Amino acid sequence: MVRPYVSGDLPEMRDIWNEVVREGIAFPQEEELDEQEAAAFFASQTLSCVCEEGGEMLGLYILHPNNVGRCGHIANASYAVRAASRGRHIGEQLVRDCLERAPGFGFRLLQFNAVVRNNGAARHLYEKLGFTLLGMIPGGFRLPDDTFEDIVLYYHRL
Repeated sequence: MVRPYVSGDLPEMRDIWNEVVREGIAFPQEEELDEQEAAAFFASQTLSCVCEEGGEMLGLYILHPNNVGRCGHIANASYAVRAASRGRHIGEQLVRDCLERAPGFGFRLLQFNAVVRNNGAARHLYEKLGFTLLGMIPGGFRLPDDTFEDIVLYYHRL
């Protein structure tokens, strides 16, 4: 079940987010969130949601404007699935929920700015769900071993 987060979710949300940050292969962030930073970060989003089953938190997403003003109708989102829960279609539940909720906040498009090219699972999911490939930026993502990978841009009309 995907639902908006409540404050009691924050410790597990922080753990999942920081796990993806530590992996260094999907999120651009390099610094982990501490307790206070996590509370402020998730509260500052247009929407932060979690996916749980049987009381276990499996993943989360954040939704926010990709830009401001005349481009404020374009959203951006990030998805994080606990490593132990991957392969169970949690990411698909998160993306589908995001696509359903985003128009309620006035968003007309959802744009991803930096999908790492070798993140095949994410790319397959986005293409399955009807996202359009915009293009590729060569060497746009620095991996933990200080090599560079291309990033792919996608969008979806809401």
